Amino acid sequence: MPASARGARLSLSTAQASRSPCSSELFGYEKGAFTGAVARKPGLVETAQGGTLFLDEIGDVPLSMQVKLLRLIESGMFRRVGGIEVLSADFRLVAATHKPLREMIDDGRFRQDLYYRISAFPIHLPALRERPEDVELLVNSILQRIGNAHDVAGGASGRKIGVAPDALVRLRMYPWPGNIRELRNVLDRASLLADDGMIRKEHLPDPIATGEAVQPTNNVGSMPRSARGELTDREFVRLAAGFSGTRNALAAHLGISERTLYRRMKTLKLGGRGG
Repeated sequence: MPASARGARLSLSTAQASRSPCSSELFGYEKGAFTGAVARKPGLVETAQGGTLFLDEIGDVPLSMQVKLLRLIESGMFRRVGGIEVLSADFRLVAATHKPLREMIDDGRFRQDLYYRISAFPIHLPALRERPEDVELLVNSILQRIGNAHDVAGGASGRKIGVAPDALVRLRMYPWPGNIRELRNVLDRASLLADDGMIRKEHLPDPIATGEAVQPTNNVGSMPRSARGELTDREFVRLAAGFSGTRNALAAHLGISERTLYRRMKTLKLGGRGG
């Protein structure tokens, strides 16, 4: 494999949840380093030599591990767990997170020096709700992978999974608080229900199939679901004024009850709407 094509990926949130220490996955370990280490095993840093090391959810890394990552990035040197030999590392580092690292620095949960080492070239990927034009492309890509996985498992070939126009419309309208992971989960489930290989509206979860949680039709933006109940008055007025759906749809979009919506609109002297 050409060096430029080599790479390794580690989901740090998954590593922390598992019993296998994150350090051993990243740096590898020597035989006898801990119970179950029956042979030497290279880590992902060695696997990525000459290529790319992708660290997913770096915001989930505990402070103790952040120190080791910083040392690796600054010196380009590391040791396997249980080893004494100093090894060199040569790789391109790419890190991703959904957490606000700057806020975590202020709270003492993320090292400032590590942040500046990994953020030399930041790329902001908008939430899926902000780019509905990408939904169809993602749906086609995910369904192709699902079809390929079914082919391998069933020993068949050429199975195609499609999505009906009415279902695609609902998928485009949904605000996707869980982003692409949620989309993938929805399509995984729907593909199991679609016996003939065609995903229809009735195969989608109720909030999507019924259109109860729709995006604003005008370009007014939307808030993460966890923050929708804490909108400032200015944000509330902006979203409410630009929303062209019914009161039920607006309440669902904001993540609040219709009664709460009515009270706040009354307090802010906003005109009511039907539905």
